[in-house]
Amino acid sequence: MVSTPTNQSSGTLAQDAVQAVEAPGSLAKTAGHKFDYGHALVLSGGPGRTGAARLAARGALRIGAGLVTLGVPPSAQMEAASQITALMLTRVADAGAFEAVLEDARINALCLGPGLGFERARALVPVAVRAERTPYVVLDADALSVWADDPAELCDMLHDRCVLTPHGGEFARLFPDIAEKLNAVPERGPAYSKVDATREAAARCGAVVLFKGPDTVIAHPDGRCSVHAAAYGRVAPWLATAGAGDVLAGFITGLLARGFDPMAACETAAWLHVECARAFGPGLIAEDLPEMLPQVLRQLDA
Repeated sequence: MVSTPTNQSSGTLAQDAVQAVEAPGSLAKTAGHKFDYGHALVLSGGPGRTGAARLAARGALRIGAGLVTLGVPPSAQMEAASQITALMLTRVADAGAFEAVLEDARINALCLGPGLGFERARALVPVAVRAERTPYVVLDADALSVWADDPAELCDMLHDRCVLTPHGGEFARLFPDIAEKLNAVPERGPAYSKVDATREAAARCGAVVLFKGPDTVIAHPDGRCSVHAAAYGRVAPWLATAGAGDVLAGFITGLLARGFDPMAACETAAWLHVECARAFGPGLIAEDLPEMLPQVLRQLDA
C-alpha cells in the first residue's frame, strides 16, 4: 500500500497495513505571516554541546517553520549566539525557566535531545510533555537514553502529540524486551520484524515512534505504520555521519510547527532527509543537509 504524505492526517489504515513512503507533494507556503507557520523551540545543552541543537534548529528553519528559537542555559549563551543568525535565542536555565518560556502560546513544537545532556533532559522532558497547551514534542538522543534505567517512567508521560526518533541503540535502551525479540534468531516463521517492533513500541508508549535506519519504520499508537527504505536507487550510505539524526529531528520539528500531523511529519521528513543526502552525494556532513533543502523542494514544485 503506497501513500503520499501530506500535511493532513494519514487516515485510518487496517491494522496489518503498512504504507511505503514516497515523494511528498509541494511544501510551498502560501501568503501569510511568519507565525502562520509555527514557532519551534529547540533545547540545547551547555558549553561545548550546542552544535547538535543548532543542527536541529537549522533543519527546522530550513524546512519552513516560521520562527525557530534555540533555548540554551546561560553558560552557553555566548557560544550559541556567536554561531547563529536567523535563529532566535532565549535562556532556559532550568525547569522553571522552561515553564516560563512555554507561556508563549505561539510556541507549538519542541525538540529535546540533541546535545541536551542527561541532567537537563531529565529535568526538561517532563515539562515539555506535560505542558498545559500540549505542543508537539520531538524526543531524540539524550532525551531518550536518559530513561534507560526506567523507560516506563518516560512511557507513562507520553501522548500522541509526541514523536520518538531512536536509532537501534536508543530503541534497545527504551524497549529492551522488544529489541530482544527483534534481534532473536527465528526458529520458525514468520519472524518478528522491525515493523512489529516499532508498532509494539508505539502502542506501549502512546506516541509516534520513528525507528531510524536505512529501513526507517514509523508507527502510530493506533497501529498505522509506514516504511521508508533508503535502498536500491535511493541508497545514501553517507548519511551515516555525526549529526545527521539531529537534522532529521529538526526537520520533523519544523514540519510539526507548520501544522503537519506527527505521522505525516515523520514520513515527509524521512523522505526529504534521504533526498537531501542523495542530492549532495559522497562527502556529506550534517551541516550540508539543511542547505540542500531548497534544491530538493524546488524539484518537488517543478
